Amino acid sequence: MNTLLTWLGKTDISTAQEDKEAAIATIALNSIKPFDRIVILANNWEGDWNNYLSWLKTRLAEAKRPFTNVAINKVKIKNPIDYKTIFEESKTWINQLSNDSENLTISLTSGTPAMISTAVLLGKSRNNVRFIQSSQEKGIEDVAIPFDFAKEYVKSAAKGVANKAVKDPNARKSLNQIIVRSPEMLDVINKAKILAESELPVLVLGETGTGKEVLSNAIHMGSLRADKPFKAVNCGALPQTLVDSILFGHEKGSFTGAEHQHKGLFEQATSGTLFLDEVGELPLDIQVKLLRVLQEGSITRVGGSESINVDVRIIAATHRNLINMVEANEFREDLFYRLAVGVIQIPSLRERTDDIPLLVNELMDEINASTSTQPNAKSKNISEKGMKFILNQPWLGNIRELWNTLNRAFLWSKTAEISEKEISEAMIIRNKSQVESEIVLSLGQTVDAKQLIDNYKKKYILAALQASGNNLTKASHMLSLKSHQALKVWMESVGVELPK
Repeated sequence: MNTLLTWLGKTDISTAQEDKEAAIATIALNSIKPFDRIVILANNWEGDWNNYLSWLKTRLAEAKRPFTNVAINKVKIKNPIDYKTIFEESKTWINQLSNDSENLTISLTSGTPAMISTAVLLGKSRNNVRFIQSSQEKGIEDVAIPFDFAKEYVKSAAKGVANKAVKDPNARKSLNQIIVRSPEMLDVINKAKILAESELPVLVLGETGTGKEVLSNAIHMGSLRADKPFKAVNCGALPQTLVDSILFGHEKGSFTGAEHQHKGLFEQATSGTLFLDEVGELPLDIQVKLLRVLQEGSITRVGGSESINVDVRIIAATHRNLINMVEANEFREDLFYRLAVGVIQIPSLRERTDDIPLLVNELMDEINASTSTQPNAKSKNISEKGMKFILNQPWLGNIRELWNTLNRAFLWSKTAEISEKEISEAMIIRNKSQVESEIVLSLGQTVDAKQLIDNYKKKYILAALQASGNNLTKASHMLSLKSHQALKVWMESVGVELPK
């Protein structure tokens, strides 16, 4: 059986009243192979159905085409753009007609975009379904849709998960949305709220991966500039030859390839905030220009002579020690004091362990959300032992390292609960480089070498026990000892006992 499935359009009814053909009639009367059955779906204009059916059947009969098996079927949809009910009705009809027919043709001309797109998605999953459309210019024509929606969906969903995994966690949070428990971070949030209400430049300090951009964005969102642009740039990633142009812009023809005038980040961020991440990486000549912006509130584009006023609040961040850089003449002292008006030091993750369970749960929510679009997606969480293991790790890469580890553990875990073992296997081992400073002794100077060695040994024993969750076998392996018995001897020698 050759079947046509279509939605009823208002144009079909109104043109039939003038004895003219619209989409349904054009397709039914002009298809190369006549349709044995025509199924029309509708949810409106019920008072016109009988007259339309009578007219269509008459026209089919006159054309010597099958006309007895033509019907308008009422469907239950909330409205013509409600995807949920349109999907439910379309799925029922397409599955039924595809099973009952040798060939099922679906019209893509009548109906709303929601009806047509749903029909395409469902029809592509059936091997005996084809699509057709009509127009006054071209008449009727087959529609080729040369891709597999199922494969493309899986590919797109997988790409979305991959993109999320390689990026940092969500940075768009207000200060009130940053949930913390530790006294150290509560102090940071309180200081950030005070700075948010001011117009002062802010310098955010902290190790790599501590969330400096998240906090800077939150300060902007809590400021009077919240409805204005927030532009962020990693100064360490700026090409040496383009850093001037990227920050301050350039005029047309100012250098090879400058085919158009370009507004730099300072102009793009006018009335808003410019976040300079890793500001310590800026070359000294650019530091001079940045200082001028802070002092005078103006910039000059590359190749230009006009001084352009800009109203931009600067929030800078770095993991480097700027004071040491100032002393080494690697960072301008006058620029440092211009930036370091409102200074916030974000503690490392190992200094705010009270926040780790909250942070882990938040990151897992993000991972679960990003993977929910995948076929057979399964929500996962961290086991109790897994959480204890996480709390015992130093997280030298801070939140970024934790985020990447959780993504890997999520990927490899086959169950809904991610175990301590899976988290351990997901971690990247970082062997600390052994860089020893030169030791110099003056004649007559004395030191207690045994005490120094014992103190050094005790610190490493305690660190290994914490990281291994007090597992002697694992701790001895971390310290390159032959057995846990050898570790016990060490522990006894420096007075370290396992907690009971």
